[in-house]
Amino acid sequence: MKSTGTLNWMALALAGALTLAVGCGRKTESPAQNKSKGTVKLAYVNWAEGVAVTHLLTTLLEDMDYTVETTMADVAPIYASVADGNQDVMVETWLPAMHKAYYEKYGDQLDLISTWFDEGRVGLVVPAYVEIDSIEQLNGARDRFKGRITGIDSGAGIMGTTEKAIEAYSLDMELLASSGPAMTAALKGAIDQKDWIVVTGWAPHWKFARYDLKFLDDPKGVYGDIERVQMAVRKGFADDFPEVAALLGNLKFDSAQIGSLMDAMESGDGSEEARVRRWIEDNRTLVNSWLP
Repeated sequence: MKSTGTLNWMALALAGALTLAVGCGRKTESPAQNKSKGTVKLAYVNWAEGVAVTHLLTTLLEDMDYTVETTMADVAPIYASVADGNQDVMVETWLPAMHKAYYEKYGDQLDLISTWFDEGRVGLVVPAYVEIDSIEQLNGARDRFKGRITGIDSGAGIMGTTEKAIEAYSLDMELLASSGPAMTAALKGAIDQKDWIVVTGWAPHWKFARYDLKFLDDPKGVYGDIERVQMAVRKGFADDFPEVAALLGNLKFDSAQIGSLMDAMESGDGSEEARVRRWIEDNRTLVNSWLP
């Protein structure tokens, strides 16, 4: 039975440190900043759906005359920073299963303000051409998968659950930690060559629109059932920013809507802001339903 490995762990560690130090986000010099209603701090993980929603919220909040600061980090430090009040908003947390341990530790120090997607799914994902359909079959095809499962950032809940799956199914497979973008790059490379690959996967994600993929059956139920993608805020945030809290509380997507937003951000033309603004105009009725 194999334990968690890493993909270029020294580089990843350095990149993570830099991410936590400098954050990530769109910096603007809009006139709205001269009459800002206040600064809202958004923290997000480098996962496709969270990146897309963060860019969307940044644009909407700037249009509402707020200054927005965005920081990209792993799940654990985001939970801690929202709980201690250093960040205002955690753009996404997956409950009840994937982030259960973090929520049990920090849940009484923050507020869940919205469920913006309620059809989340997590598990092990393979290209549709792969000739197995269940996690139970992985050992029999170990050599075709080169004995490894390609994962994402080590602090993600899906990584811990995959370790449990390795144990539950007695898999002779190594779980490699990387990142969301590194995982999708590995997936693309394998599909281009028609190689077999198994990755830690979740929906919603743009990869399901771009590639023909399937979740492996999980007869032992290690990955649980449907997940809710929720947004958490620091204690007192709704009192400090009632208008923003109303927007966040109204935010809601179905599968097609979040899929179109992720696709616009991943493959659209122009700057990130231009992509978001086109999506907003194409979905004006939906967006207006969120606005306070």
